[in-house]
Amino acid sequence: MTPRQQTGIWSIGPSVYLPSLLFGIGQGAIAPVIPLSARELGGSVAAAGLVVALLGVGKIAGDLPAGLLAVRLGERRAMLLALGVVLAGLAACLAAPSVPVLAAAVVLIGIASSVFGLARHAYVTEAIPFALRGRALSTLGGTQRIGLFAGPFLGAAVMSRLGLAGAYWVHVVVAVAAVVVLLVVPEPPVAGRAAVPAGAGRPDGTARIIRRHLPVLRTLGVGALLVGAARAARQVAIPLWGEHIGLDPATVSLLFGLSGAMEMLMFYPAGYAMDRLGRRWVVVPSMLLLGLSLVLLPLTGGVGAYTAVALLMGLGNGLGSGIIMTIGSDVSPDVSRATFLGAWRLFADLGIGAGPVLVSVVTAMATLGAAIATAGAVAFVAAVLMGRWVPRHGG
Repeated sequence: MTPRQQTGIWSIGPSVYLPSLLFGIGQGAIAPVIPLSARELGGSVAAAGLVVALLGVGKIAGDLPAGLLAVRLGERRAMLLALGVVLAGLAACLAAPSVPVLAAAVVLIGIASSVFGLARHAYVTEAIPFALRGRALSTLGGTQRIGLFAGPFLGAAVMSRLGLAGAYWVHVVVAVAAVVVLLVVPEPPVAGRAAVPAGAGRPDGTARIIRRHLPVLRTLGVGALLVGAARAARQVAIPLWGEHIGLDPATVSLLFGLSGAMEMLMFYPAGYAMDRLGRRWVVVPSMLLLGLSLVLLPLTGGVGAYTAVALLMGLGNGLGSGIIMTIGSDVSPDVSRATFLGAWRLFADLGIGAGPVLVSVVTAMATLGAAIATAGAVAFVAAVLMGRWVPRHGG
């Protein structure tokens, strides 16, 4: 057992989970404000939607470079660099004179968030032993969910005094706080770099890593893409169907929040189940429950049934908290691990970007109900693929 394998989950709390929580709060604070900023600068509704989409584009664009940065700089320095870029992007958002400048700043923030997320993922993978990995990564995902949930409320409180700029200032403050935490709080003293097999040589480049691990990426990677698509489709399915059945925006927002609260309650039980039962016994039920809830949602016509399905959706999605990160860590190599994880996260992020697009396209071609049911079918396919390809040592 290497020294790093002796690190416990909570020993990395101040150095990993706290910065993750702070970063999530900042991201949650600005998420609902970005389209409003675009509108305030004179952009159309379509332009505002495009600016929001660019945040995801930035994350996708940053996945592969993030892996290289984490390998070359180390995880902590990569996180510090990402926070510096985020602060630059936020400054640009606050000073943006036009929609194109705001759009460029949003892309920059997306790229930086990808680097930050990859660095945390890679560090936890190496710092925590396999027996605790599921709990460690589900907790990492849980802190991000808590931050994204709390961020809009904190942003709204500050915006009541500062206007739209208040949300960006919230992110500035928590990003600076995360920088301070990373500079002041030391890594656990037992956290040494994972052992590398003798003769492994220098870390490989991105293209070589992708070629070497193509069998994993074209099987489990595709499964991760479908999981991401189903999860992202859920985020648009709940509000759109609520509006479709005549619920007022306040009710839809409240029930969406309750679904998110159900997710947050599930993150540690999900990690415990991953470690005790295996990854397969978590990812498959998670996708089956998510798929079932997506198929049932178009059958609801009142607030009671809608609420029940929204909670079921939160349960299914929360059960899979951290599962994609965990499976990626399980199949990652010891050498150039971060580079591989960058490619792995690219698949998941492509799925996240594709989910809402799938709902939009099928709605345009058929109906909203058919689009939501199609997203459910994607979740069922993801369950089948993950059940077939998740390594047996992982469940």
